[in-house]
Amino acid sequence: MKVNDDARPKASPIPGIAHITLASHADGLSELSVWRQTMSPGAATPPHHHDCDEVVLCLAGWGEVHSHGQVQRFGADATLILPAGRDHQIFNVGPTPLETIGILAATPVVTRQPDGVELTLPWKS
Repeated sequence: MKVNDDARPKASPIPGIAHITLASHADGLSELSVWRQTMSPGAATPPHHHDCDEVVLCLAGWGEVHSHGQVQRFGADATLILPAGRDHQIFNVGPTPLETIGILAATPVVTRQPDGVELTLPWKS
């Protein structure tokens, strides 16, 4: 058992994205990772996909998810369902930070660019 008392995202090398891994293999989990992120207005994730299913909960702000030629806007209380292997990119399209919790069905999480090349993330997963 572990309690994480400081669950605030910290600045990352990816411009406009603050991140904290709340739970992962490093915490003794075998099949789940939980990430919390804050994205500055105008910022975006790189285009990517994971080798596992992902669910993203939007806590605050406004975003867009781009995937397979489709664009869908979302806001606070929305849930994004991203099946394994599906390329996606998330943008903050609002005037305030976009706050999300990502729940991924793997640990560590493998993240890939659309061409399949592994994307090395600057945080533990």
